[in-house]
Amino acid sequence: MGRLNLILVCSLSLLSLCLYPYLTSAQLSPNHYAKICPNVESIVRQVVQQKFQQTFVTVPATLRLFFHDCFVQGCDASIMVASTGNNQAEKDNSDNLSLAGDGFDTVIKAKAAVDAVPQCRNKVSCADILALATRDVAGGPSYTVELGRFDGLVSRASDVNGRLPQPGFNLNQLNSLFAANGLSQTDMIALSGAHTLGFSHCNRFSNRIYNFSPKSPVDPTLNKQYATQLQQMCPRNVDPRIAINMDPTTPRTFDNVYYQNLQQGKGLFTSDQILFTDTRSRATVNSFASNSNTFNNNFIAAMTKLGRVGVKNAANGKIRTDCSVL
Repeated sequence: MGRLNLILVCSLSLLSLCLYPYLTSAQLSPNHYAKICPNVESIVRQVVQQKFQQTFVTVPATLRLFFHDCFVQGCDASIMVASTGNNQAEKDNSDNLSLAGDGFDTVIKAKAAVDAVPQCRNKVSCADILALATRDVAGGPSYTVELGRFDGLVSRASDVNGRLPQPGFNLNQLNSLFAANGLSQTDMIALSGAHTLGFSHCNRFSNRIYNFSPKSPVDPTLNKQYATQLQQMCPRNVDPRIAINMDPTTPRTFDNVYYQNLQQGKGLFTSDQILFTDTRSRATVNSFASNSNTFNNNFIAAMTKLGRVGVKNAANGKIRTDCSVL
């Protein structure tokens, strides 16, 4: 969330580095800006609230932005960088073209608001602002965000290849991809719960409702009524820009209904439904579906671990004055 390519020339002594290429030991702290910019969290939260009032798309857009950023070069805001004549940046990789502009706009506006405070100017990283905005935008369980990230020094579209989950992934592919970022199967299932918000496009799952296999045009793991609804919303040759809610039940609420949908065969992607159809992960889905507190606690733990992936420090990062420019 396969195509994961691990370096095959690793010696046994370097195996752990190959499996976890973006994990670092950089020190993060909830109080990192206590003296530098003590009001940073309230400033970011206010911007997020303003953006949310303008459009709900801000919510899933910002969540996806954080995931797509951390999974490639680590949580360093490299996803924010604009391409130039000499470099095609991460955001222009085909896997990132569906990222809604509202997520980028949220971070840019929050960065401007933070830098408008003289004490804070050019002292708060875009990476930390994205991490804070992601927490504030979801409307889910509140949690403490660890801070102290620096912004990355590179952003290459080629680095995205093979490092993001795909809609057709099976459990082994999902587990391998998340493990490469130091995340467990339980973390992966918890983070998948972010699909309780947001939308996708018909071409991302059309194979499940029209061309699944020669014997079964419709994926048999799909709820039949749900499959019919999807076919009505996504007829053949439909405009690929048509958006479909990831959660057909409570698409604007951060809750555990996503897992209840999986129990009913209403996972939009193969990579969603496989969490229930594969017996190795079904128990966790059932646990999250039956107890929202269990889901919330695991989501917080997984988000915290995700936020530590590939963190940059002063030696290999910087504080960008403009999030879109290296």
